[in-house]
Amino acid sequence: MRQFFAKYKLFGIVMLGISAVIMYLFFNALQPVKLLRIYQPADFNPELVDSSITHVKKYHTIADFSLINQNGEIITNEDYQDKIYVADFFFTTCPTICPIMTDNMATIQKEILNDDEVMLLSHSVTPEIDSVQQLKKYALEKGINDRKWNLVTGDKKQIYALARKSYMAVKTDGDGGPFDMIHTENFMLIDKKRRIRGTYDGTNPEEIQRLLGDLAILKASYTDNE
Repeated sequence: MRQFFAKYKLFGIVMLGISAVIMYLFFNALQPVKLLRIYQPADFNPELVDSSITHVKKYHTIADFSLINQNGEIITNEDYQDKIYVADFFFTTCPTICPIMTDNMATIQKEILNDDEVMLLSHSVTPEIDSVQQLKKYALEKGINDRKWNLVTGDKKQIYALARKSYMAVKTDGDGGPFDMIHTENFMLIDKKRRIRGTYDGTNPEEIQRLLGDLAILKASYTDNE
């Protein structure tokens, strides 16, 4: 009997190992795949949403756009086609939260520098001040990589419409013109179908880590569906 067990000892160990692997794979297959929610205008604070779309609960996407970046190049939604990207609103002369937001966006830039699927997009809320030259100066000061991150300026009415009707990222400012904006600290995670998949406090390092974690989940969802 002892010889019998000795003869099949190795076989038993191998089978035990295979069984353990099968059980592990089976267990993982039963775990629900983590997915990010899709945000709609109705999910946001109404102060951030244009009154014409506060009721929208599905099918919301980022509108087409055409703006100018720090290199004087026209940037459109086509430049972000089939890309995941992080968007925000800022202005170069902001003395308070903008420098913090930019530093935190630079942290994200560092993490995605070699990732061809992911880009960044920052919109100026004071395009009358943030000329191409001003944006370029700011980009050089902040170490912005032109290949990954566009700072855009352009028609204020268009930027206002994007902020209020697409990204839900600014409040109106009744003290000035009809398209004056008070930007928030929010970063928005946008998927390849131009849908909002997350919002984050761009001044909070813990929120930046949450964003990076959600980015990994979003990227994995495309891999799982291939």
